[in-house]
Amino acid sequence: MRNTLCLLLNLIAMQCFLVFVTNGMVQEKADAAIPVATLSPPEGNTTFLGGTSWCVARAGSSPVDLQIALDWACGQGRADCGPIQPGGPCFEPNNLLSHASYAFNTYYQQNGNSDIACYFGGTAALTQDNPSSGRCVFAMSETG
Repeated sequence: MRNTLCLLLNLIAMQCFLVFVTNGMVQEKADAAIPVATLSPPEGNTTFLGGTSWCVARAGSSPVDLQIALDWACGQGRADCGPIQPGGPCFEPNNLLSHASYAFNTYYQQNGNSDIACYFGGTAALTQDNPSSGRCVFAMSETG
């Protein structure tokens, strides 16, 4: 009985050791695979070098998330959201996606066209297609 108990304790100790060693090896591999973060330049569009880009609301984003991002852009972000107010040149079409796109792009252009200025919690995306239509002209800046 005593030999069986010793054998059982040794097996448990061996299993614990193997789990510890294996987790350590997996952890080392995971650490080795972590990419090194690099910062975008403070100015200049790094996505579409040599072109023009706009920041627009991502289709399919949650309306709640879009509204939060729109409120932030027009509030703390200090984007000029006057044109998307009733009677403004960008009020129509009167929908969340259009208004968020205008506000996101205004913030993006005011903040040096850096990729991070077009994130908005994942609700925005960069495009090379000019979203302006009719009287509603989206700000733009050339990079080169």
